[in-house]
Amino acid sequence: MSEAEPPAEDVSRAWVAALGATGRVHDDAVARLYALLLRAARFEVRRRRATLGGQVSEHELEDLAAQATGDAVVAILSKLDSFRGESRFTTWAYKFVLLEASVKCRRRAWHRREVTLDADDWPVAVDQGPSSHALAEQRELLDAVRGAVEVQLTPHQRRVFVALALDGVPIDVLAERLRTTRGALYKTLHDARRKLRAEIERAGLDLTGREAS
Repeated sequence: MSEAEPPAEDVSRAWVAALGATGRVHDDAVARLYALLLRAARFEVRRRRATLGGQVSEHELEDLAAQATGDAVVAILSKLDSFRGESRFTTWAYKFVLLEASVKCRRRAWHRREVTLDADDWPVAVDQGPSSHALAEQRELLDAVRGAVEVQLTPHQRRVFVALALDGVPIDVLAERLRTTRGALYKTLHDARRKLRAEIERAGLDLTGREAS
């Protein structure tokens, strides 16, 4: 007869206690956590392999997984006090490594791609709707947005808006290129969108390209 597993709450408390300890207890817990998260990181980077572009070696995949795991462990240790026991500790920890793995993969995918920070880098075509009227509305909206971007946004807001909203640059990649933080870019993008929406509404249009009533 097998011995019953301890309750999940007890297991989670044991993880937190060991990771928050010192000496050998702490070191052993960190090693166990690293091994646990490394398996998840390996799975995630291989799942995203097709998005990385080009030929990616097993060595490079392993390196991405190891980087993601190391950064996840550091983040977990720094935020150990924020664990509230609302889920299993391992479930909480997995979120860190999956996030880090996705960030590493996005950065790898854009490693050799140029990030254009030109505010004049606008799309030249719009969706070919079923009617010339719909197409004209889309062009009118695009022209209105273009004008609002040029007049209402600061140069920095224009660069961030074009890169994130138009060119589809991942926010963590742009943060790395601009040597800033994701939070700062989110704030810049939010402010830019708020300005643009207000200007579009003043022009009598809405964001679907229909005239506002």
